[in-house]
Amino acid sequence: MINISEKSLIDLEFPTICGQLSTYCITEKGQQKALDLKPYTSYKSIYFHLNQTEEYKSSGLQEKPIPNHGFESVDEALKFLNIEGSVMELSGFRKILNLSETTNIHLKYFQKYKELYPNLFRSTQPIEYTTDIVDEIRRVIDKFGDIKNDATPELFRIRKTINIAKGKINSSFSKALSKYISYGYLDDIKESIVDNVRVLAVTATHKRKVKGAMLGSSKSGNIVYIQPEETQNSERELDEAEYEEKEEVNKILKALTNFLRPYIDLLKQYQNYLSEIDLVSAKVKYAELYEGLLPKITTDKEIFLKDAYHPLLLINHNKTGEKTYAQDITLNDSQQIIVISGPNAGGKSITLKTIGLVQIMLQSGMLIPVHEYSRICFFDKILTDIGDNQSIENHLSTYSYRLKNMRNFLKVCDDKTLFLIDEFGTGSDPELGGALAETFLEVFHEKKAYGIITTHYANLKMMADENPEIVNANMAFDSYTMEPLFELKLGEAGSSFTFEVAQKNGIPFSLINRAKKKVERGKIRFDKSIAKLQMERSKLAKINSELKSKTSETQKEQEKLDETNSKIQLKLESYQELYDSNQRMIGIGEKMDKIGLQYFNNKDKKLLYSNILKVVEKENSKRIKQTQKDEKIQKQKKHKVKEEAQEKVEKIRQKKRKEKTKEEEEASKTPTKPNFKKGDSVRLQNGRAVGTIDKFDKGKVVVNYGMFTTSVSDDQLELVKRAK
Repeated sequence: MINISEKSLIDLEFPTICGQLSTYCITEKGQQKALDLKPYTSYKSIYFHLNQTEEYKSSGLQEKPIPNHGFESVDEALKFLNIEGSVMELSGFRKILNLSETTNIHLKYFQKYKELYPNLFRSTQPIEYTTDIVDEIRRVIDKFGDIKNDATPELFRIRKTINIAKGKINSSFSKALSKYISYGYLDDIKESIVDNVRVLAVTATHKRKVKGAMLGSSKSGNIVYIQPEETQNSERELDEAEYEEKEEVNKILKALTNFLRPYIDLLKQYQNYLSEIDLVSAKVKYAELYEGLLPKITTDKEIFLKDAYHPLLLINHNKTGEKTYAQDITLNDSQQIIVISGPNAGGKSITLKTIGLVQIMLQSGMLIPVHEYSRICFFDKILTDIGDNQSIENHLSTYSYRLKNMRNFLKVCDDKTLFLIDEFGTGSDPELGGALAETFLEVFHEKKAYGIITTHYANLKMMADENPEIVNANMAFDSYTMEPLFELKLGEAGSSFTFEVAQKNGIPFSLINRAKKKVERGKIRFDKSIAKLQMERSKLAKINSELKSKTSETQKEQEKLDETNSKIQLKLESYQELYDSNQRMIGIGEKMDKIGLQYFNNKDKKLLYSNILKVVEKENSKRIKQTQKDEKIQKQKKHKVKEEAQEKVEKIRQKKRKEKTKEEEEASKTPTKPNFKKGDSVRLQNGRAVGTIDKFDKGKVVVNYGMFTTSVSDDQLELVKRAK
């Protein structure tokens, strides 16, 4: 069973990933699932959730994508359903209706496309498909979320009574209003509303003349609000009917609540299913930020990460436009543990966190930012010791805490463990702490655990150099500029560049020399040798890169030359064949011309036929008789040549068509004016009257309409009929 501690998740910043992931969920339940996301506890479960995520990602390429999965939480509604005799509010029924309809759409969709989405379909299998909930709620509640008039016959009768009573009230009030307006008893505003009741706005001087119930007055006391006596009886009928309606609605909702009570577990399933789909959808959306994908999952125990990025770093850098450096990391039986050394701020800890975070994300069913050729396996345990872990509450120093952590690591570590330790062995005397760290590393190696550590200890670098399954590595560092290159280099320990970095940061050279004298000469020489090797390797890498670039360019040029030479050779051959063919035809033509001249002189047909036959037989003797297969090949060649020629001709025609279309478009953009002549019938644009052109005067056209003439610009006219 997979068991990854909460501490490891925090060390690798997985809660930050979960927080960002939750923002891509569209439901409260989905957001909570994202925040609570943890690596799954079995390989089978990891495979299942990874495949679900990959299937959901692929749905974006389909013509009919996965339906919407949004819903509102029904937790409050379910509380009511759990209480016997309770009545749920209308809003609860609306939420349950939406939840049921959405789930049913998903169940039908995945049933239809189960071949495309086998794992997403599998998640729908435990859920019962039923329309009973939807049908019953729809029978009672309309699309606006209100109780239907015909929910029961009694409610239909009551609402009919209410409508009749309202009609009577409006009718009687209108009569009273008209009557008292004619008497002059009402104020200018005529009427108002008091406590949802229509009232007459009666002037205070006439209040005793209007029969009815006084329901209030204005602040000044000049107006008294009276409900007319004519409407009071109908108002009482309305109040009684509305009370009956309230009782009937309560009765209907209680019956509907009782109907839904047996479906509590099914509704919980609905809610859980849609929130899971919401989480899967969020994983796909979140992966788009860092171009995440599913690498090859291998059953062999290995990690081969190509172009792996730290997702949080990549997301932040993409926002600011900064460059993010990818890493290539390999762990297998022949490269079990990697010991990374080198100066601080060179990217050692980021590399360590990158491999741990992408591993945890993958085991949580998420896509990761790596190259598609990457391969990765699963681990039962991921052990981390990253950062300063002083504990004031437990009175533990950094080193004490780390020793306690190591005790736990050594206890649980096995061949299905991935351990990641930053600044391995620090916190104590370098010599003694280094010896203890070396012993711990030996135990990890003996237990066949995979891991990466970062360190400055020389003895751990030497141990990695002597053990074939433990590999030295360093973060590339420019020894001239003293700037990190953020690139992991395997096979070689890294120098700490302690004195060089100190010098770059302004520490006086005299103090650096004094410090050097205090350190063992052998250690300085060892560190210096490592630094020198890194410098040499940097030069070699540069030369190698240049050679590769030049080789690649040369190869491309050679390929181009070969291709050109081949084309020229083919053309020469075809030209030679054409030349030979033409020469032969010229020879035959000359012979036929000579025969024709003989016939012209002697008119001997017999001799003519004889000479022509001799020429034909001589030419046929040169021909090689082709088999049916050869003839077919020859025809195919000719057909191919013909097609190529047609393609070229078609391209030329298309080009000409485009040019012609372009010319026509340009011509259409330039408005053309008709060439008007004297006597032409014309009319003004958008006008109806037709006149004839009398003359042209100073750039204007004089048009005669019979009763009058007018002078206008020719661009305002349109031609109706040409003069003969």
